[in-house]
Amino acid sequence: MKFVLKNIIRENVANMKPYSSARDDFQGVTNGMVFLDANENPFENGVNRYPDPMQMTVKSELAKIKGVLQENILLGNGSDEVIDLIFRAFCEPNNDNIITLPPSYGMYDVSANLNNIEIREVVLNSDFQPNVEKILGSIDAATKIVFLCSPNNPSGNLFHYSSIKAIVNGFNGLVVVDEAYIDFAPESSWIKELSNHPNLIVSQTMSKAYGMAGIRLGVCYASKEIISVLNKIKPPYNISELTQKKALARLLAYEDVKEEVKAIKEERGQLEIALKEISFVDKIYHSDANFLLVKVDNATLRYQELIKRGIVVRNRTTQLLCENTLRFTVGTIKENKALLKALKDIEE
Repeated sequence: MKFVLKNIIRENVANMKPYSSARDDFQGVTNGMVFLDANENPFENGVNRYPDPMQMTVKSELAKIKGVLQENILLGNGSDEVIDLIFRAFCEPNNDNIITLPPSYGMYDVSANLNNIEIREVVLNSDFQPNVEKILGSIDAATKIVFLCSPNNPSGNLFHYSSIKAIVNGFNGLVVVDEAYIDFAPESSWIKELSNHPNLIVSQTMSKAYGMAGIRLGVCYASKEIISVLNKIKPPYNISELTQKKALARLLAYEDVKEEVKAIKEERGQLEIALKEISFVDKIYHSDANFLLVKVDNATLRYQELIKRGIVVRNRTTQLLCENTLRFTVGTIKENKALLKALKDIEE
């Protein structure tokens, strides 16, 4: 199937004229220039000027790390803004549909409902892998996007490469591969496939491996053409100056990030071994993320017992395929020891 971007852009988006900010109008050398164009307070305090609307310095460092061009990058106010922008650009309200694979990240459904888009659910297999045949069979002329969360949340596993490949090749709409947890996985990112698949969008975040959840910075990687559409509709100054500075500092310390990821992966392995010794733990699902999905005898009871002992985890028992499961984020050595002590205290 051939993917043609202009066929899936909303007509009003294709025809609209984007807002042009003061920083868009003037893009020359800034040194020595007197800026009287944006109605800013002229008294310098570090944040009295509007931030770079295209975040070029941050994108430059990301491009080096990820091996892509800056033109292939969009930054959002968290991955949630990235997801919402994709809906706004490509899904016609009260007409189009998307496909999700529950159990999965809940914001796909939230954004779909907010934009009045039909959600078609194709439940994952019992091993939390996509049912490719059912997914492709659920597609019709109004299907615009398939969302694939890999590594998946809440199960933690990567989707098989062959399954994602079959979906990308078999669908002439957009395939969004959400890689929020990819830094903890043994396989490389789908970013490397962008040049081979014009319908592919890869979503990542600085909230997990980079330890920057508080700055709310999501990243979208796609073709230059898709990024241009999303830039057309994004708010002009969606990423603050403070966020850009914090992100840049962290990217420049990328070696520290890699060391932290290594430590988390090692702790994940140790935590999995220790959890096997807890009597009411029935199953520990394989994880390629920074958390473990654990099946217990009674998830709601164990959740409350952990709360009483000062440990907050996530009860996932209401999600499809996740009955009586708890999701444990991998913490520091001290935090993981506290979790295991609480679980052992509950056993007694």
